[in-house]
Order: sequence, then structure tokens, then C-alpha cells
Amino acid sequence: MRVMRVGTRALLVEVGSDGEVQALHAEVIRRRATGAMPPVGEVVPAARTVLLDGLDDPGALARDLAGWHIPEQAADDGALVEVPTRYDGADLADVAAHWRVPAAEVVKVHSSVEFRVAFCGFAPGFGYLTGLPERYGMPRLATPRPAVPAGSVALAGMYTGVYPRSSPGGWRLIGRTDLVLWDPAREPASLFTPGTRVRFVPVDR
Repeated sequence: MRVMRVGTRALLVEVGSDGEVQALHAEVIRRRATGAMPPVGEVVPAARTVLLDGLDDPGALARDLAGWHIPEQAADDGALVEVPTRYDGADLADVAAHWRVPAAEVVKVHSSVEFRVAFCGFAPGFGYLTGLPERYGMPRLATPRPAVPAGSVALAGMYTGVYPRSSPGGWRLIGRTDLVLWDPAREPASLFTPGTRVRFVPVDR
């Protein structure tokens, strides 16, 4: 674990894997909820870091972090969101060819994994989901599409994502869902938040 000062009221904690990020994020949330750490305004996980912002004494917390025991997350920690998915994406055949399996096997593999939202970004409501084994990593498109439909289920690198609204994008499209990922009238507005468990459920229509 590497702890760096950011400005006057924040710390950036760097770890070695997305699993460690998720475990650290969960531990910070647990400690904040129980009052077992100094007040922190914002907790923002990313691919290899967790930003702790709004600290009164960043130096004191930096020293405390060195002594933290951070347990691994239990598989069933976090809320579970099921995503009804029609696996009819424009890139499904290309993904199958890259994996060297039939298209039906892509559906079977993808829908058998319990994913977890590692962090959010790119657009409001867009979560970066981890869980696919490394051998199923997918390169992005060489030329991004100018518009990807809202609800598109897609792969890039080791991540799965669902586009919350129409936007440009270079991820590989394997399916689509009618779930509303981002709704400002809802609390929370984002269906996917860091730590959320996600399963994709195949549907016909």
C-alpha cells in the first residue's frame, strides 16, 4: 500500500490490484459507518487507487492506514443487481471468435459470472465490472463507434460495462438491457455503485 498526499485535505491510496481496491474501499466504508476512522467526505475508488477527500488531518490518517488490517471481501458482500440481458450485440460473433468458442458459449460464460462494480466513471451511472477470468480479456475497437445505444452490455479489457445512455464508445457490444442505470430522481441515482454485485440474466426479448 502506498499513501500519497493530494492537496491539503486528501489522500490517494495506491494498491496492487482491483481486488485490493475493492477490499480497501469496503473497509473504509465500514469504518466510516461505525465511526472507527476520522471523518472523510468523499471515498472514490478507481482501478488501482482509492481517493479519500475532505479530511481534517490527512497526515494522521496516513499514519493510521499503515496499521490497518484489510480483510478480503466475502463473495456475498454487497447488494446484488440482476440485469436481464438480450445477448444479441453487434460484436458477439467477434468476441466468440476471439475467445475461440461458439457465440452460445460467450453467453454461457458471461452469464455464469457474478461481477462486482470496481469503480464508476466515463459517464454518470457507468460502472466498471470485474469478474471475468483473464483469458476472456477483449481489446477495444480500433475505431470507436460515434453512438452506442443506451443499455448496451459491452466488454473491454478485463471489464464489463453497461452504457447508461447513448454515447460514443469503443467497447465490444455483446447484448442490451432495458434497465435504467442512471435516474437522478432515484436514490441513489446510479444502479451500479462500487461494491455492488451484478449478474447478467439471459432473456429472449
